Amino acid sequence: MSATFWIIAGCVVAIALLARRVPALHPYLEKESLAAFFVGVSSGFPYAMIGATLTTRLAQDGIDKKTVTAFTLAFLVYNLKVFWAWIVDGVRLPLIGRMGQRVSWMLVAGTMVIAAVVNLALVDPTADIAATATAAILVGIAGATFDIVIDAYRIETLKPEQLGVGSGMSQYGWRIGSAGAGALALVVAAKSGWSNAYLACAVFALPAMLTALVLGEPQRHREPTARKGLAEVWQSIAGPFAEFFQRSGAVLVLAFILVHKIGDTLANLTFRLLFDDLGFSNEEIALWDVGVGFWAYLIGIFIGGVAYARMGLKRSVLLALVLMCISNFSFAALAAAGHSNIGMAAAIGFENAASGFGGVVVVAYFSALCDLRFTAAQYALISAGASVIGRFVTGTTAGGMIEQMGYVSFYLLTTALAIPGILLFWWMSRTGLVDAAMGTAGGGKDGNAETLH
Repeated sequence: MSATFWIIAGCVVAIALLARRVPALHPYLEKESLAAFFVGVSSGFPYAMIGATLTTRLAQDGIDKKTVTAFTLAFLVYNLKVFWAWIVDGVRLPLIGRMGQRVSWMLVAGTMVIAAVVNLALVDPTADIAATATAAILVGIAGATFDIVIDAYRIETLKPEQLGVGSGMSQYGWRIGSAGAGALALVVAAKSGWSNAYLACAVFALPAMLTALVLGEPQRHREPTARKGLAEVWQSIAGPFAEFFQRSGAVLVLAFILVHKIGDTLANLTFRLLFDDLGFSNEEIALWDVGVGFWAYLIGIFIGGVAYARMGLKRSVLLALVLMCISNFSFAALAAAGHSNIGMAAAIGFENAASGFGGVVVVAYFSALCDLRFTAAQYALISAGASVIGRFVTGTTAGGMIEQMGYVSFYLLTTALAIPGILLFWWMSRTGLVDAAMGTAGGGKDGNAETLH
């Protein structure tokens, strides 16, 4: 626990010292930007608990690959959060609600996450796999609810001119929370077992909860004027769909959203199975996967920001898609090479740099697709569609495919699955559909923004 704490604290202190000497970095030290960072830390850790960390735990407990990959279905809960986001937005909690809509829900959702992670810590996969699956789903539900509150709190806390810096800080926080919790879990598990590892990681919910208590209710939050009826609730769910599909080329844009990340999602959710079968220890995984991957991801974010500014949206997104495709191929090479620390570092480094790059430019494109009247709902829908197929395929068939095809052929397949998304986006760019389907957030229709070429 102490090592992870000092890593996070060291990063914050280093940024603070550097920012004091570089005026351009001063916006990163504003309280709203720091708040975005800390809530991002808490947002990232529940995802890690049911992602790579749980995959490693199940694999080391001797659970078969089909069952292990089936647990990725717990991520599907994140794809459904749009259907109860209105509850967090409009239902005032009794008693604790006096602290404010966002603050009260932050405390409740954070407590839900802590309880769900503790519950996952106390189950034994070898004794009751069904109870473990239920516990993982509960973490997913609590984590998705936490995300809803965190996103709303971040957006309403940041001033309009801080949205760019704040979004970047949130992404950095998410990565630190995810990587920090994953590394802490591996280290504690190696010394005192997986139950203690999960119990230790529960503290990662605290940064967001403490941030809400210290800063209080966001100044830009507006309470609902009246309780919503059923008709208004239905409109809040159906309205964003209706507006999106009225656009030119909306069906093709949706097809791109659905298919562009299938191969990448399939590959990412099976990495820990590969590492375990190649004989990498927890310490090696923590060093190369979490350590090298962490810094490579941060570098990728920086390069992505520079590329987006210089190349524009279309070319930077196309480059991101190509890089993510190649990154899948690197794991086919690692699987063929076998246990190799250099090979693992190279594959992990390239994969995370590509993901960081894509995390800037692809998310920027998805944000530009939103209509400003439905920004939260449409972004939730788009982000859900971006991963739902890959997660479903991983949870239902990935383990069986690995057993039948082997790792090399499996990762070559994930590389091939990335190609349709590349070709579709290239064609959409050439025919003008990228611009035609743009939402007001990206300068489409009545929006005012510089051209995205």
